[in-house]
Formats: sequence, C-alpha cells, structure tokens
Amino acid sequence: MNRSAGTGTPPQSKSLLKRRTIEAVAFTGSLLLLFGCGGSGTTPTGGGNGTISGRAIYGQMNGATVKAYGINNGAAGAQIGSATSDAQGNFSVSIGTYSGPVMLQVSGGTYTDVATGATMTMQSGDVMTSVMPSIAAGSSTTGIMVTPVTSMAQARAQNMAGGMMDANISAANAAMASYFSMSDILHTSPMDPLMSGSGAGATQDAKNYGMTIAAMSQYAAGLGMPHSCGIVTAMMDDAADGVMNGMMGSTAVSMSGMGGMMGAGMMQANTGTSGLANAMTQFMTSAMNKSGVTVSDMQPLITKLTTSNGTIQ
Repeated sequence: MNRSAGTGTPPQSKSLLKRRTIEAVAFTGSLLLLFGCGGSGTTPTGGGNGTISGRAIYGQMNGATVKAYGINNGAAGAQIGSATSDAQGNFSVSIGTYSGPVMLQVSGGTYTDVATGATMTMQSGDVMTSVMPSIAAGSSTTGIMVTPVTSMAQARAQNMAGGMMDANISAANAAMASYFSMSDILHTSPMDPLMSGSGAGATQDAKNYGMTIAAMSQYAAGLGMPHSCGIVTAMMDDAADGVMNGMMGSTAVSMSGMGGMMGAGMMQANTGTSGLANAMTQFMTSAMNKSGVTVSDMQPLITKLTTSNGTIQ
C-alpha cells in the first residue's frame, strides 16, 4: 500500500521509496462490500456540502481511516476531509466546498486476507490510495473504489511529468485498467472470490478485478508475508515508473521489511507479470476460491499477464 501519501511536505516522485515513514507525518491544513455491480455518479448537493463515498477493498476492510486530500500543482496538498470505514469497507467523506482533483488515502483497521481467510491488521505506514480527476464544489460523488489497483494507478500518476493533474490521473487510471483487462478501476466493484457463487452474473470486469486482488494476496502468501498488505506497497513502487519489472526507475524494489517480512531481498522482475498469473492460477484452484469462477474463465487475463513485458499503457 502506498506509503508516499502521508501528511506534511507533499510527496515527490523521488520520495516514493520512503513511503514507510511518510504516513506518520501530518499534512497541513452490504457484505456486498467488494462485490457485485459497480456504478457511481457525481451530483450537486448545494450549500457546499460536498461528499465522496465508496468502498475500501483489500479483502473485507473494517475500521479503516479514510482521508481525502486536495491536489495542488500535481501533488497531494491539504487534507479536506476524513471518515472511518464500516465493517464492509464502506465510507463517506465530507469535503465541504472543495473543487478540483482528489486523492483518497486508506490506512489502519483490519482486512480479511483473500488467500488465507485470516484477519490481518493494516500495518503502520501502509496505505491504499485512489485518485480522481476534478470534481465540482458541493458535489456528491459516489461509488469510488480504493483498491490495490487504484493505488498502483495513483502511484503511476504521481510519478508522471506534471504529477497528479487531471490528464495524468485519467491516463494512469485507464492504463492500469487496461493492464488488468478492465474498463474502469475507479467505479467497478470487484467480485468477491470468498463469497459462494459470486461469479454467477458477475461481469468479466468484476471477475478480473476480484481475481487480480486475490492474486496479489496469493503471491504474498507464497512469500510467507505475515501481513499481505506489504505486497501492495511493492506493486505500487513497481508501477510508479510505468513498467512492471521489479524496478522503480533504475532502483530495484526492496521487499525487506514489508508486512513484517524481513530479509526478503528484492522484488522479482516477473512479480507483476507471470508471477501474478501463476498466483492467480494457484488461488483459483484452491479451496479459498468459492466464486465458481474457473481457470478457463480467467485464461485470457492469465495469458495476458504471463506474456506481458510489464509495460503499463
């Protein structure tokens, strides 16, 4: 999970490797949870009572802190609102009269690890993020997802020339959606692989979304991570430069210390490509997959990841 978007001095692209410490700094100034049909909208509410609502999704999240930040000159700025998620990860943040692009940040609380079913605690300094293009003052924006995939898109947008401006936000969200064969990562609600029969009637987008998240969890389990949220941080670091190759620019992504996994070394070059494809297959053939979705259903995405050169575009 993105450790770059804490509070205080807005993060710059060179500070992405310091995500583990920035969350501690202060900035100025229905089990349908995961899953089923998406959908969102933005409507005026009047009176300056703007709100953003949606779900935080990395397994079933409970009691997470959701903060909204305005974006100034492409970088996260002042906090404009906060809320606490319910037991299913649902949240609603009041943002007053703010207008412009917004970054949401989720930290703390607990989550259900998809690969193991265990309840895990979000580690200190770990966050997930989601970034939205400009919204109007006093508007009510609904159905916004905050997931590992939106977090990867936020890291990518932040690291593009000009940072998190509207054009980069839209491009990064679209590119990350394309990478995992989805149409909309910001508004599509992932299928819940742990819910019996959840694949019946789910769109392919929802299946791909849910199984992508499950694959990350499975990959973390394969590494022996006691807190699988660490793999999301690594995926964000990897995605920041636009190529999933275990590198952030010219620097290898370190896995040491992530999720309590000390001495783990460097991220493998194929983690975000064939590594995820293999983890997805492993999860789908495990007892934890209760969705009814088969490997055959997911073969196009598995093949795409297996043969990918890692370029996010």
